[in-house]
Amino acid sequence: MDGTTGEILHHYDTRNEPGERLLIRCRNRRATVCPACSRLHAGDTYHLVRAGLLGGKSVPDSVRHRPRLFVTLTAPSFGPVHRASELCRPRPDGGTCEHGHPLGCGLIHTPDSPSVGQPLCPDCYDYTAHVLWHAHASKLWDRFVIDVRRRLASSVGLVQSRFAQHARLSFARVAEYQRLAAVHVHAVVRLDGPTGPDDEPPAWGTAELLIDAVRASARRVLVHTPYSPAVGELRLRWGAQIDARPLRTDGDGPDDDAVAAYVAKYVTKGASDTGAGTDYPLTARGDIESAPVSEHVRALMRTCWRLGGLPEYAPLRLRAWGHTLGYRGHILTKSRAYSTTYAALRAERARHQGHADLPEQITERHWRYVGSGHTPGAALIAAGVAEDLVLAHEVAHEQARLLRGHT
Repeated sequence: MDGTTGEILHHYDTRNEPGERLLIRCRNRRATVCPACSRLHAGDTYHLVRAGLLGGKSVPDSVRHRPRLFVTLTAPSFGPVHRASELCRPRPDGGTCEHGHPLGCGLIHTPDSPSVGQPLCPDCYDYTAHVLWHAHASKLWDRFVIDVRRRLASSVGLVQSRFAQHARLSFARVAEYQRLAAVHVHAVVRLDGPTGPDDEPPAWGTAELLIDAVRASARRVLVHTPYSPAVGELRLRWGAQIDARPLRTDGDGPDDDAVAAYVAKYVTKGASDTGAGTDYPLTARGDIESAPVSEHVRALMRTCWRLGGLPEYAPLRLRAWGHTLGYRGHILTKSRAYSTTYAALRAERARHQGHADLPEQITERHWRYVGSGHTPGAALIAAGVAEDLVLAHEVAHEQARLLRGHT
């Protein structure tokens, strides 16, 4: 209504809607779950990341001239896997492992080959370390960011505890599942002054200095797993493949828009998109056997289930995260001062879609929560689909049981 005259400008009531209900967005980021909401989420992610690179959305344009990097950190090797290359794993002298599997592979695999990412010998592959690395990947990233700050301070003669008084490290990072079912991390890293994007970094803050700190920290940081009588204590690190490239405004390097689009593309993908898991949790061990995944991923799920039953790993909730192979972190995380937020972007979109040209308007709302899920009509269709899924699950479980009995 008009805030001055009290005149009603627009009125909406759900009594004219199907089922007298207003359907709202589910806001699920996964394209396999909700294509419409995932496209919207990808667009928001693009603007969130781009604003931290080039400015806009309350971020000053001067950030485009700051030291900025596009960083990729990988998982370590847990055992040799098949690769897509001219020759997968050539080994002229041949040889087999202790389990009788070849140590090499002389085939040429296409990128979409089912063999790519699968271990040469499942018995030699360290599934326990793979799962525990996933469970500690977010902690490893936190240690990495802290160590980068400390190395920057030490490299210019500052006391490490006073780094925040001279500069601020901001980032946005996304996790991506690879074909070998391991998570890689892609991140945009920016160096600002102590107050954030509105403050210029110190004169010593250069992209070259930041690259050196990133590379050194990625090789140095480690996380110890809780001690287990069955497993022992593992020392978890980043993989040997580390990439840190500067982002420059003169076009010498990756394009800012392309980097933002790259991050936005992966934020809508889950473990199921690369065959590295499922979009739904595993509620029982039988769900693992009937899941539509490769034997390599199934072995990782079994490892999550087995380790999740050990009391020393209870805080990791490995069974609850078995569908993501133990990875518990958010797909996208950012530091507070990097750029805007999803909430701010949604609020701006709501203002744009409303009556933004009437600054004196007053909106009164009265909503009552009805429920989550399908409309009454769609519920009947969903019930039929659910029955089909249950039947398919039972058939797959029975086939797996018969196959185990046969072997």
